[in-house]
Amino acid sequence: MKKLVLAYSGGLDTSYCAKYLSQEEGFDVHAVSVNTGGFSKEEIASIEEKAIQLGASSYTSIDAVQTFYDKVVKYLIFGNVLKNNTYPLSVSAERIVQAIEIVTYAKKIGANYIAHGSTGAGNDQVRFDMIFQIIAPEIEIITPIRDNKLAREAEIEYLKQNGVDYPWEKAKYSINRGLWGTSVGGEETLTSQKALPDSAYPSQLQEKEPTDVTLTFEKGELVAIDGVKNGPVANIEKLEAMASKYAIGRDIHVGDTIIGTKGRVGFEAAAALIIIKAHHLLEKHTLSKWQQFQKEQQGNFYGMLLHEGNYLDAVMRNIETFLTDTQKNVSGDVFISLYPFQFRLNGISSKHDLMTDAFGSYGEVNKGWSADDAKGFIKILSNSGKIYNHVNGQNE
Repeated sequence: MKKLVLAYSGGLDTSYCAKYLSQEEGFDVHAVSVNTGGFSKEEIASIEEKAIQLGASSYTSIDAVQTFYDKVVKYLIFGNVLKNNTYPLSVSAERIVQAIEIVTYAKKIGANYIAHGSTGAGNDQVRFDMIFQIIAPEIEIITPIRDNKLAREAEIEYLKQNGVDYPWEKAKYSINRGLWGTSVGGEETLTSQKALPDSAYPSQLQEKEPTDVTLTFEKGELVAIDGVKNGPVANIEKLEAMASKYAIGRDIHVGDTIIGTKGRVGFEAAAALIIIKAHHLLEKHTLSKWQQFQKEQQGNFYGMLLHEGNYLDAVMRNIETFLTDTQKNVSGDVFISLYPFQFRLNGISSKHDLMTDAFGSYGEVNKGWSADDAKGFIKILSNSGKIYNHVNGQNE
């Protein structure tokens, strides 16, 4: 039989693919799901049961949460990456790691085909296909939903005709949960003006009394919360559990898809937004002006390339090296307060804090230069403006 690896989530599209490819096309289907923080053990067990029932020869769940952090999330923090100054790339970042894990598994078992359930109207088809083609151009990509332009109703009807009658009622809101945030889609996000209701978000307001939290960073990585040390992944999960009780991190991202259309998606990413903003504040105190400037350019570029599936381009490794080098002195504590629906950055403490009073206090007193030094500096600084105005001023 033709050995095929199917990127399998347990949803309608990939369930259709499992049944259709094994029964109609004669493929030896090996279903694979990649956990980047969104599946519980119970959910994985349920997904496995469905995959085998639908005709898959095997099912494999790959735990890639730590890999996701090491290869992607860490650099999104280093770069303070927020797409369009809003979205922490929760889902698009996951897809890259999932695609790499799936194609690596396909090569490992000697599969000649890989399938996924993407349609022809979204970003994921680009991300999956690009990763697959770059890593394993010899493996053929099979996409029944995209190729046959299948509607949801047609998929359900096919499955019913073949004895698969799971409850496929479309949820009012689609939820995609992962380590770095949860996306939320619904009829409101298909418009340009409607907001998602509070009830659409997975976390509801539970805590109303403010609380203070201290985040400790070492070389840009979150190593402790309130003085309790742990690995960055565990700290992200812990902070998410704390902050989501305040319904923090909700927003709607408006962006450009890879295929050229505009799109809206809701998201909830309490830990991601708090960590990025806290890390950025610490950098404001510990990095030079030009380090911050260059980091902003490179961080935005890194996020854009990642979002559009270009993770394997060599320039990404160059940018990661740059971002890592900038984190040498990004160590210290950041003090935060959590409130219902918001958080506040109160300040930082770091031995690398460049806001030292050794040379003076801003707007108060100078210690490292005289009044004459200041006047001479300002006079020379204004030279270019004086020259321009002298030459062109009368003509403007």
